[in-house]
Formats: sequence, structure tokens, C-alpha cells
Amino acid sequence: MISPTAISPQRARTIGTIVGWTLAVILIAALAGAMWIVFRATYVAGYLQSARAQIDLLASAIDDPDAAAVAIREIRADAQAAREITSDPIWSAGARLPWIGPQLDAVSTLTETLDEISTTTLTPLSDVLATVDLNAFRIADGGIDLSAFTSIQPAADQAAAGMASASAAMNAIDTTVLLRPLRAIIEPATEQVEEAASAIDTLQRTARLLPTMLGSEEKRTWLLLFQNPAELRSLGGMPGATAVLTAENGKVSLAEQGTAGISRFTTPVRELEPDKQALYGDRPAVWFSGTTVLPDFTQAAPMARDMWELAHGTDADAVISLDPVALSYLLDATGPIRLPTGETLTSDNAVQVLLNDVYLNYDDPEAQNAVFALAAATVFDTLMSGQASPASVLAALGHAADERRLLMWSSHEDEQRVLAETTLAGQLPVTDDEAARFGVYLNDGTGSKLGYYLDVDPQLTWNRCGRDQVTSQATLTLTLKNNAPADAATSLPGAIVGGNYGVPAATLRVVTFIYLPVGANLLESELSNDLGFGSGRDGDYRVLSFSTDLAPGDATTASLTVSLPNATPEEVIAQLTPAFGETSVVATCEQ
Repeated sequence: MISPTAISPQRARTIGTIVGWTLAVILIAALAGAMWIVFRATYVAGYLQSARAQIDLLASAIDDPDAAAVAIREIRADAQAAREITSDPIWSAGARLPWIGPQLDAVSTLTETLDEISTTTLTPLSDVLATVDLNAFRIADGGIDLSAFTSIQPAADQAAAGMASASAAMNAIDTTVLLRPLRAIIEPATEQVEEAASAIDTLQRTARLLPTMLGSEEKRTWLLLFQNPAELRSLGGMPGATAVLTAENGKVSLAEQGTAGISRFTTPVRELEPDKQALYGDRPAVWFSGTTVLPDFTQAAPMARDMWELAHGTDADAVISLDPVALSYLLDATGPIRLPTGETLTSDNAVQVLLNDVYLNYDDPEAQNAVFALAAATVFDTLMSGQASPASVLAALGHAADERRLLMWSSHEDEQRVLAETTLAGQLPVTDDEAARFGVYLNDGTGSKLGYYLDVDPQLTWNRCGRDQVTSQATLTLTLKNNAPADAATSLPGAIVGGNYGVPAATLRVVTFIYLPVGANLLESELSNDLGFGSGRDGDYRVLSFSTDLAPGDATTASLTVSLPNATPEEVIAQLTPAFGETSVVATCEQ
């Protein structure tokens, strides 16, 4: 080993010069590499912004496949150009560095995702749709050509799987470490990919479900429930008007119509689980009008199907539920319709006409029910005539499904498995890594139609959240107010104001069940009417309940604070009975 003292001053200067030049070269190379990355990133950003502008058009595949095909080609060109840039050695080397690495990785993930979407994921579906006559997707002569949906099913399956993978890849990007300009590209792009994935998933499920449910293999029978939220139930409202639809080889017919006037069964048609029995009593199992008190449609629907079969001898393959708000969305697609009774229904007035005016204009309950039945039948006939475009009908149905105003259940297990993964299933809210979910379910306790006048004000706030917190805390505040006129007891018809079960006329009794997020601990609870909460369980859910009597102008507020010790979700959501206001509220954790 050479001793330090053995190195001459001249040699030390030489070594210092070499080290200095070496460091200088490294620094210059690093700066050049950084400048190269910045230079290349500028081009990448332009390509990605151009590709993003086309993503929204992907959802229009079934309505305008030509436009979707153009969008796919343009996304492919931009994504491949961006991917070529992000695949060079300097970019790859930079991706291994701290701080800058996650920025470059995020860009690479986006370019790779868009490239994959535009090549192997959506191109086969686009190619198939280009060969299908769009008129085949239209309802015509009372039915649908099922072969059009069968022909796109394999490509739709591939596209849905690919889009789900793309959405997962985008959601895996940690945007909290990204620079603000890059985050402004990645976060909207992630949302766009999610929305496109949702649209393609809907198309895929439709292609899988529709042929068999419309009788491609055997004749099918559907029981249609028309929920009336003027008389509140957990799932929306009392099932007022009903109808039986039959489907065979794509042809759909209205077989019969009726009301919920099925007499009380002396024994439950199905045994309720002990938890549900404790919460709801026998009512959902003995009264057809009480089936929708159960907040889970996968349990309420078979109960209603069994009761209908016992009362009418009709065995239904499936149960479908919708309400007047969903009907108003369909009227956006069909345009106004005129009922045989003289009323003209539009998307703007349908809710008022069917849930309030009908009680003001008709004294006879049979006449009131007849208006509901006529409305449903007339909208059905209009839809079956093929007047509305497939895209507008799907948009209306999608809007209703998102708000849980359109629900479906099938007695066929393979179909129900597909439905179970959608909002159409109408199941209890699920808490997962992304969101903690409450369920808030409102029920009328007076047999009135005062639900039309009920104002529901839900508020949801984070008290504590974020990855740096050991636990998350959130508060749900729910205010219920009766907005009926002060003189409602004398100015409104008896069908609206009730006065049953010992409750004064025009006083609205609301029985509320609040399902806490699974795994949540209740920290505080307060009820402004001082009556206190009931407590129970529904499987894994802890359930709080309360009852309040609201005279015109009265209000009651309930407040709950919970902790979520086992999760730090990005959002907390309250899912509410779909009535006349919001069907869900969301609080986002701002990091």
C-alpha cells in the first residue's frame, strides 16, 4: 500500500485534475440528460394532451362507431409517438433516480396504457361494430335484433377486460408525489379512462345479459315494480303499480298490469334472517307493499316474486324496479307522451304529475293507480315503437341505474352473478380501500303520501383523514323536514295527509335506518328530538335507527361520528334512499 506521504505534490495535482474533470464530465452529462428528458417530456406532454382529448369519444362506440374508430386511431398515433420517446435509454435511466423517477414512471404508465387501449383493447371491438348496422341496436316492431348483441360479445369481453386493466394501472399511480403540472395531466386522464372503462363494461354486460333475458333460449317473464317514493321505503317507495312483461326471441310484450293490492299473507313467504327480523319485523315477508322496506334488492326482489306467484300464479324469471324519476329520464329519450286520461307527461313534470297531482286530481285510489299503470304502459309502448335512439335510451337507463332508481334481479344464477357486480343489483353499500360507505334508508310510518314534501339534507364531513393518520374519522349529519303547507291537514286530500296509526293528519312519521360502514366504530351520536337511537345489526353491518314525527314545518336532525380504524379510504360516501333529492353524498379526503 502506498503511504499518503509517498504521493508527490505534482502527482496529487494530477489526480485532483483528473477527479475534477471526471466530476465535471459527470455533471455535464447529468445536466445534458436532464435537459434531454425535459426536451423529450415537452413532446410527450403534447402527444398525451392530444390523446386525452379523444378518450371521451370511446364511450360512443355503440352510438357512433365511426367516430370511436377515428378516436382510437388518433389515440394510437399519439400514444405510440409518446411511447417511442419514453422508451429511449436516457428516459429509462432517469426513471431509476429518486424524485424524478416517479414523474417519468407516471408518464410511461400513461403512454403504455393509452397505447394498449388503442391497439389490442379496443380495436377489435371497433372493427366489429363497424360491420354492424346501427339500426340493429334499435327497438323496432316491439323487439330487438338479438344477433347484433351476440355478434359483439367476444370483442366486448376483450375490450372490457382490457379497459379494467388500464383503469387499474392508472389508479396505481401515486399522484401525491407528482409535480402539479404532471398531476394535472394524470388525474384527469385516470378519470377519463375510468369513465371509458365503465361505458365499455356496461356495453359488455348488456351484450352478455340481453339475449338470454330477452328470451333467446326460452320465453322469459319479468315482474315490473313501479316504486312510489311519495310513500317512502328503504329502496325508494311503495311498489304501487305493477306489470308483467314477457320476452321471446327479442320481442317484448306487456302481458298484464296491476297494483300492490295483494292481501296480507298469514305467514311469511320467506323466513327472514334473525337480524332483519329484529330490525323490520315480519312486514317485508307478509306484505307485498312492504317488500321494499328491505334495503337490499337481492332480498326484496325474490320476496316480491314469491308473493306475486302465490297471489297470481305467475312465476317470474326476473324482477325489475323503477320509479317516476327514472321514468322522467326515459322521457328525455322518448319525448313527451300523452296519457289516455288527458295528462301530458314530460321529463320536467312527470314526477309532480305522478307523485302529487294525481292525488289532487283523483279521489278514487283505483283511479290513482290507473294513472300510474297507464303512464308505465304508455312509456313502454313508446319505447317499443323504436322512436328513441339506442344511445339516448341507454343514457337514461344508465342515469337511473347510477342513482339506484332502476334495479334488476334474476332468478337465473349466471345472470344474477353479472348483475351483482353492478349498481342494478341494489345491494347494501360496500366499504373497501377506496371508500367507506354509509347506507341511509327512509321509510314512511303513516301510510300517507307526504314523502313528496319531505326535504332530506345529508351532510358528510371528514374530521380526520389521510395516510399520516392512524385512524380516520367522519361525521354524517342528516336533517329531515316536512315542507307540506301549514294548513295541509285541511287543504290537501286525505290520500296525501294520512292520519293513520295514531299519527295526526299531515304529520309525517319517518322511520330511518342508518347502516354504518363495515368495521366502523361509533364515537358519538345525537338526535335533536331527544328520543334516542335504536341499535341492531344486519350481518356485518351495525345499524342505528330512529323514528320522528314531523308536522308541517318541523325538522329533526341526526348526527353520527364514526372512526374507521382498519382503513384510510380516499372518500367517505353516504348512500341514501332514492327519493326526490340526492341519492348519495361524498366527502373527499384532501391530503
